[in-house]
Amino acid sequence: MQRRKFSREFKLEAVRLVKDRGVAVAQAARDLNLHENVLRKWVRDLSADPQHAFPGHGQMKPEQLEIDRLRKEVAKLKAERDILKKAAAYFAREVT
Repeated sequence: MQRRKFSREFKLEAVRLVKDRGVAVAQAARDLNLHENVLRKWVRDLSADPQHAFPGHGQMKPEQLEIDRLRKEVAKLKAERDILKKAAAYFAREVT
C-alpha cells in the first residue's frame, strides 16, 4: 500500500474544520477518510508553529536545517580528529 500525500492547503482546511467550525476530531477524521491521530498531529503542529507548519516534501524547518548542518560539521571534525590521531601515532612510532 502506498503512502498518501496531502497538500498544505488540505491540512490547513482540515485543521480549520476542527478549530473554527468546532467539528470533533473523530468526526472530521471520518469525513476526510483520515486516521484520527493524523488529524490530531496536524492540529498540534499548526498550534505549535503556524508559520512553519507543513513545510512540504523536501523542505525543512529552519531549526532542522541548522541541526542537519551541525551534524555534518561534527562528522567532518571527527574525521579530521581521527586523521590527526593516526598521524600522531605514526610519527611517535618513528621517533622511538
